[in-house]
Amino acid sequence: MIEAELKARVHDPERLREQLSGLAAGEESIYRDVYYDWPGRQLTTARQELRVRRIVTAGDERSVLTYKEPAVDAVSDSRPEHESMVSDAAAVDAMLRGLGLLPFVAFEKHCTNYRFTARGRDMLATVVRVPELDGTFLEVETMATEDSTTVALTDVRAVFAQLGISEGELTSEQYTEAVINARR
Repeated sequence: MIEAELKARVHDPERLREQLSGLAAGEESIYRDVYYDWPGRQLTTARQELRVRRIVTAGDERSVLTYKEPAVDAVSDSRPEHESMVSDAAAVDAMLRGLGLLPFVAFEKHCTNYRFTARGRDMLATVVRVPELDGTFLEVETMATEDSTTVALTDVRAVFAQLGISEGELTSEQYTEAVINARR
């Protein structure tokens, strides 16, 4: 499946949260992400990602291993995504390191997730703050097949429009690169 997703910088996060609360209850989580690559950065060069995410929600913690293939839509950076729950993030870290992969960036995302249906699709809207970065972001995503990615992105754009976020506020900036740049 393809994660059809768009992201924007938001200028009025409180108004946005009020609007989203009208669509669904928000669930606050902290994501602790570690991105892995080989020392020569072959995955990054090929526009692939390998991530272990620890998600802490209301005292509960779970971990997810994610592999993202190269984007199928260059503008949105929407890409096929493969995820699996893992019971032991430390064991996965040891396995990846044993295969020669190393963490190249790790950071936290403070997220409020809103799950709702729009235009006949399950949508996930996430209000994101990365402590190392300025500003607040909104990600809206839905799952699609390769044949339906364009239509899915049209539906995601409709959600942004409903929330009063214009095309000009969209960004393709990656958190990984932004955090690396902020640390320089």
